Amino acid sequence: MTTAATLHEEDTLARGYDRRLVRRLLTYVGPYKLLVVAALMLLCIEGVLQLAGPLLTQRVIDVALPRRDAGIVVTSAVVFTLVLVAQFLCSYGEAWLTGLLGQRAMRDLRIEIFARLQRLSIPFFDRNPAGRLITRVTSDVETLNELFTSGVVSGLGDLFTLLAIGIAMFVMDWRLALAALIVIPLIAWVSHWFQSGVRDSYRDIRTRLARINAFLQERLTGMRIVQLFGRENREAETFRGLNESHLDAHLRSITYYALYFPAIELLTSISFAILIVAGASFVGGATLTVGTVAAFLQLGRRFYEPLQDLAEKFNILQSAMASSERVFALLDTEPSTEDVKVSPSRRGSISVEVEFEDVWFAYDVGHVGRSAPEQPVKTEWVLKGVSFAARRGETLALVGHTGAGKTTIVNLLMRFYDPQRGRILVNGVDAREMPLDELRGLMAYVQQDIFLFAGDIATNIRLSNPLSDEAVRIAAERVGADRVVRRLPGGYAHRIGERGSSLSMGERQLLSFARAVAADASLLILDEATSAVDSEIEGQIQHVLGALLEGRTTIAIAHRLSTIVEADEILVLHHGEIVERGSHAALLARGGLYDRLWRLQSGDSGTDGQGTNRRLPLERTVA
Repeated sequence: MTTAATLHEEDTLARGYDRRLVRRLLTYVGPYKLLVVAALMLLCIEGVLQLAGPLLTQRVIDVALPRRDAGIVVTSAVVFTLVLVAQFLCSYGEAWLTGLLGQRAMRDLRIEIFARLQRLSIPFFDRNPAGRLITRVTSDVETLNELFTSGVVSGLGDLFTLLAIGIAMFVMDWRLALAALIVIPLIAWVSHWFQSGVRDSYRDIRTRLARINAFLQERLTGMRIVQLFGRENREAETFRGLNESHLDAHLRSITYYALYFPAIELLTSISFAILIVAGASFVGGATLTVGTVAAFLQLGRRFYEPLQDLAEKFNILQSAMASSERVFALLDTEPSTEDVKVSPSRRGSISVEVEFEDVWFAYDVGHVGRSAPEQPVKTEWVLKGVSFAARRGETLALVGHTGAGKTTIVNLLMRFYDPQRGRILVNGVDAREMPLDELRGLMAYVQQDIFLFAGDIATNIRLSNPLSDEAVRIAAERVGADRVVRRLPGGYAHRIGERGSSLSMGERQLLSFARAVAADASLLILDEATSAVDSEIEGQIQHVLGALLEGRTTIAIAHRLSTIVEADEILVLHHGEIVERGSHAALLARGGLYDRLWRLQSGDSGTDGQGTNRRLPLERTVA
C-alpha cells in the first residue's frame, strides 16, 4: 500500500480560501451571465416571499382574531397559498438555471482540460499516472460543478434572504431581533471549527480517490499480467488498503457533520428559547403583541436555515478550492516541447532529410531547452554526442543491444523530448523551430507496441487523414491487411475493443502498417515493423516496402538484422554512442560488433555476408 500511495500521491496544495482561484473559476461563468442574473432574480424574489408567511401570521393573530374577522383569515390563507406556489416556481426555476449554468461551465472546462492534455509532452505523462489525470477530468470537475449549481449563486441568494429577514426583524422590533440573534457568535465559532476540519477531510478524500483511480487504471490495463502471475490476492489486499484509507477520510468528514448540525440545532433552539422568554416579558408588559412574537419565531426559523446552508456552501467552496488548485495546476502546465510558428512555406516537402548534430540526451535531466544550465555531474546520458544524417530517399537502420539508444533517437526526432545538447535538423531546419503538427505531419510511424483505438477498422487506418473508403481499402490491400479485415464481421466497419484487444498482435501490426501506408508520409519510421507477423506476411510486406520506400526517407529500428541488409547505411549503437556505421557488407567485413550480432542471430560461426533471411533462436537478445 505504501508504494502505491507514494506513486500516486497528490501534489502539495495551498490551504484555505484563495480569492485568485475564485476569480478564475468565475471566468467560466462569464459566457452565461444571463443565466446567473435570471437565477439571482428568482432567488431574490424567493427571499422576499419568505417574509410573507410571518407577516400574514402577525396580521391574523393581531387583527383578524381580536375582530373575529373571517374574511381576513380567508384572504390571508389565499395569499399564503399563492406565495407558496410562487416560491415553488422560483425554487424550480433557480434550480434549473443553476444546473444548466453548472453543466455548461463544466462542459467548457472539460474541453479545455482535454485540449491541454493533448498538448502536453510525453515527459508529463511519464511523471503523472493516468488515474490521477482521469480524476482531474471527472471527480475534480464534478466538484466544481457542485460549486456552480449549489454554491455561488445559491450562496448569494442565501445572503440576500438573511439580509431581508434581518431587516424585517429589526423593523418589527429591535429588542426581539437582538434576542433572536444573540447566539450568532457561538454559531460563527462552531461553523469556523467545522469548516477547518472538513476542509482537511475533503483534501484527504480527493487524494485517496486519485490513488484508487490510478491503481484501478493500472491494474485493469495489466489484468493479463495480474492473472498470469497469480497476483489476484496480493492486488486485492493492496486495493483493500487503499479503499480503507478512502473510507477513513470519509468517516472523518462524517464525524464533523455529525457534530456540526446537532450543535447548530441546539444553538437555534437556545435562540428560540431566549426569544420566547423575551417575547413573553414584552407581551406581559403590554409593549409587544402576540402576533409579533409568533412572526418572530417564524422569521427566526427562516433566518437560521440559510445560515446553516451558508456553512455547508462554504464547505462546498473549500472542496472546490482543493479541486480547482489541481485543475488549474494542470491547465497552467506548459508543454516541455515548445510549439513555435514559422512560415508555412516549409510545409509539403516531397522528401525529407534528417540530421543529428552532436546530440546528447538524458531522461533524468528533463527538458531544459537549448539554453540549458550546467548539467549535473552524474547525469546518465542515454545518447552521447550522436551525429548522423538520413539523406533524402535513403534508408537508415539503427541496431544495437537493449538500452543502446535506438528508440530514444526516434523519440527525439518526433519531439516527444528535446535534447539537452546539440540539435536535430529536418530539411536543414532545427526541429524546435518547426510547428509540431508540421514536423509530425512529415512522418509515419510503425511501432512494435501497436496502439489501436476502440472503434471501427477504417477509422484506425484513416486516423486524421481525410481518406475515402476506397483509399483505406487500397492501403490495407497493399500490406495484406485486407485478409484480416475480410475475416471480421462487418469488414472495415467492424468495431474493435480497447487497444485492439480482440485482434492478435500480428493482425494489429498489419493494421498499423496499413495506417502508415495510408498516411503517405515523406519520412517513414519503422520500429521492427514485421516482428509480429508470420513469414508469408513478412515477405509480402517486404515486397511492398520496396515500392513504398522508393523516394522516401526511412529510419528503421532493426531487431532482426535480416530485415535491414539492404539499408543504405546501418548505425550500430552501444551505450548511447555510434560505434560502427556503414553498409551491411562493409560492417560484416569489419568483424566488429555488428558482425557479432549477425552471427548471434544467425546461429552460425560464420556468414556468407549476403544477407540471407535466416531466423535466429537468440534474436530477442538484440533490441
